[in-house]
Amino acid sequence: MGGHSHWATTKRHKQAQDAKRGKIFTRVIRELTIAARQGGDPDHNPRLRLAIAKAKDANMPGDTMKKAIQRGTGELPGVHYEEFTLEGYGPGGTALLLEITSDNRNRTVAEIRSLLTKHGGNMAEAGAVAWQFHKKGLIVVEQGKVEEDRLLALALDAGAEDVKVDEKTFEVITAPHDFEAVKKALAEAKVEAALAEVTFVPQNHIKLAEKNAEQMLKLMEVLDDHDDVQKVHANFDIPDEIMEKVAAAG
Repeated sequence: MGGHSHWATTKRHKQAQDAKRGKIFTRVIRELTIAARQGGDPDHNPRLRLAIAKAKDANMPGDTMKKAIQRGTGELPGVHYEEFTLEGYGPGGTALLLEITSDNRNRTVAEIRSLLTKHGGNMAEAGAVAWQFHKKGLIVVEQGKVEEDRLLALALDAGAEDVKVDEKTFEVITAPHDFEAVKKALAEAKVEAALAEVTFVPQNHIKLAEKNAEQMLKLMEVLDDHDDVQKVHANFDIPDEIMEKVAAAG
């Protein structure tokens, strides 16, 4: 995953500190509302349970959470959001998979197409790139926070599929249904995660040189800033030295 997971963890730290809290709240509120359509009891609704955990991580007030859930269950009126995915290609032939929630599909598709075109990418047909991703639980732990052998033992004992060692991080991979158990086991062992989510993990990666890397990171930024984009998944790999150079230039 390389540069992609580094981008994700860097983004998470930045979002926790900057003025984008409103945007984070918007996304989590939508996720709470959509998840609650399957039932308002988190004990019997794993998706809602995860959404509530995200809301708590973002320090969302309890009343805001409650209202979002009630809009999903129909107890309160609200906007109807449609969930769908969009696929595309980024600079250097990278694959992109976007999770979207929108109250106007045609508008959103047109806006995403425009963003891709402006930043060296293009929209793809349904199914063109989705096969390159597998849905997995991902927990990223920065090296230095825990010994590799200890993390390996903790993660595998809790049901993880694999632990990958990167230049700066450990990446714990789980099946989606084992994610919560593994996350809980690491938390109870006081292992701090830089990133923990159920996501789409690429099967292979495309290494980007500096020009494409710069364009790719800009594209990820603008997609991430779009209100209707819940998550962006991509299979790029940017070496740390190029990532740092591009970040410094930006």
